[in-house]
Amino acid sequence: MTGVAVHLKGLRRSFGPTLALDLLDLAIEPGEFIALLGPSGCGKTTALRVLAGLEDADSGAVLVGGKDVTALPANRRDMGMVFQAYSLFPHLTALDNVSFGLSLRGRSRNVARAREMLDLVGIGPLGARYPHQLSGGQQQRVALARALAIEPSVLLLDEPLSALDAKVRVQLRDEIRRIQTEVGTTTLFVTHDQEEALAVADRVGVMRAGKLEQLAAPADIYLAPATPFVAEFVGLSNRLPGTVTGDEVEVLGTRLPLLAPASPGSVTALIRPESVQVTPDAGGTGTVLTTSFGGPISKVTVTVGEQLVVAQVATGRLTALAPGTPVRVTLSPGPVALA
Repeated sequence: MTGVAVHLKGLRRSFGPTLALDLLDLAIEPGEFIALLGPSGCGKTTALRVLAGLEDADSGAVLVGGKDVTALPANRRDMGMVFQAYSLFPHLTALDNVSFGLSLRGRSRNVARAREMLDLVGIGPLGARYPHQLSGGQQQRVALARALAIEPSVLLLDEPLSALDAKVRVQLRDEIRRIQTEVGTTTLFVTHDQEEALAVADRVGVMRAGKLEQLAAPADIYLAPATPFVAEFVGLSNRLPGTVTGDEVEVLGTRLPLLAPASPGSVTALIRPESVQVTPDAGGTGTVLTTSFGGPISKVTVTVGEQLVVAQVATGRLTALAPGTPVRVTLSPGPVALA
């Protein structure tokens, strides 16, 4: 399987007075794994459905491999799709569910190919089971195998993991990334889970009100957000008062470089919890308010004057940071985004 380039050009789609896509432009490189992330109603699922041919755009074009497929129906676009609902036929075994997709494409029922795909997604021995005999994660693997069996030019994943429990979700997202890397299919993945998007995608597109706010590598989305919306939406941030002077902002007594130029004066700075250091200090200006266990990394909430500041610390330090402990709060030197 080899990936193809995909280009959504100036897509506009409205539902009555609601504008779901507002001249959306998105270019995906051959074999690239793109995740679309954003709040409910931002247009990410509509973009995927327009690409699939399940929705018609009011205007704009869909190009796949350089060919304009805007007017083509879904069954002629050579795309595989995995939905949030598994959509398996309950009266067919896992093997037959995968084989059925092959027969729809005008091919003979290729049992060998279906078995190959079940092996690829890690459930080869379960081919004789019916959907009700499979766990949710196993059913989703069958759905993925069915989508890949037809060797689509583009793989579309519409929140395929949201119905699964946390541990299975992590396992399957990593498996999807492994398989996508192995087969090289151009992939568009829609999710509302930030951790999911940042963990698996080559690039993440953050959408808002039908437009892309930023399309960049996961590290850049997190560390160098292009807009205040991206900075606040992706990850957690403390909103702290600051003062801009030149190309720096002073926050909690520390001068930090600005991520983007800003006018002098009072601002609200967005400080990541991992950029906050909390140290027990009888003369410190902060006081531990609460602690929250989180596995290897835990959360500590500190009051500094009238401000609440959240820090992430190694869990082993919690015993020294009990509520009521006076602490010194410092900030790591790094570029700061403003709200």
